[in-house]
Amino acid sequence: MPTTLLQSNLPGLDLIHRGKVRDVYALSDDRLLIVATDRLSAFDVVLPDPIPGKGEMLTQISNFWFDKTAHIIPNHLLEVPLGEVLPAGTDLSLYAGRAVVTRRLKPVPVEAIARGYLIGSGWKDYQATGKLCGIALPPGLKQAQQLPEPIFTPSTKAAVGDHDENVSFDAVVDAVGRELAEKVRDATLAIYRWAAAYAAERGIIIADTKFEFGTDASGKLYVMDEMLTPDSSRFWPADEYRTGISPPSYDKQFVRDYLETLDWNKKAPGPHVPGEIIERTRAKYAEALERLAGIRLD
Repeated sequence: MPTTLLQSNLPGLDLIHRGKVRDVYALSDDRLLIVATDRLSAFDVVLPDPIPGKGEMLTQISNFWFDKTAHIIPNHLLEVPLGEVLPAGTDLSLYAGRAVVTRRLKPVPVEAIARGYLIGSGWKDYQATGKLCGIALPPGLKQAQQLPEPIFTPSTKAAVGDHDENVSFDAVVDAVGRELAEKVRDATLAIYRWAAAYAAERGIIIADTKFEFGTDASGKLYVMDEMLTPDSSRFWPADEYRTGISPPSYDKQFVRDYLETLDWNKKAPGPHVPGEIIERTRAKYAEALERLAGIRLD
């Protein structure tokens, strides 16, 4: 059965970061323990109610994609049993499906985003300027239309409660150097193209997705954090896709739609979410996990 964890508590381990969803602990100078909780964020605000089992689903789908794309780029996962690193007395069953031991890398300070379809902030940019994150696009495209080819549209990495901002590729070059910027761009697009083709065979369109990357002491590039999850991607059921609308998606859209009906300024603290909305959201995450990875969490 899926477990529920709003916030991890691992006495004796050094908590170095508590993000919107993940809690990160230092195990040593070169290893981390990353715990995916069931916290839910919307509009960059962490909401007070968890989605039961969400962290387990995010971890399992990330691990699936990390394995499938290892031929494209190495990832941060290490094959270390959790029982060797969790504090004595910890309920292993609570963490087994949601925690991983990883390399401790130097993060590349960029959200690496691949877009294959014109939606979200990209659609808004295009309506206003005819461009997507500064990249000129053909005139007359419709909402949710597939782009002529996938494009790399990086953004800044915002702190909890702040919003990411789209930046140009030149800004990434200025921040990290041309060689690393090109490696991140090329890896982002290569992973997206491979995963989009894989998902399409299973009736799912990956409209866009974001990755995070890090380097080790030698400068070698790895993909890290999460990968191609409903939190970091737009997954659309292919049989319900059409242009001119924002297609239904396998993510927290139920929550976003509910929050849009409230008199809420989209700042912390976030409002409580009804049980029905939580359950419908959980079911969407579970469906994506099963359709893409063939994994069921009963």
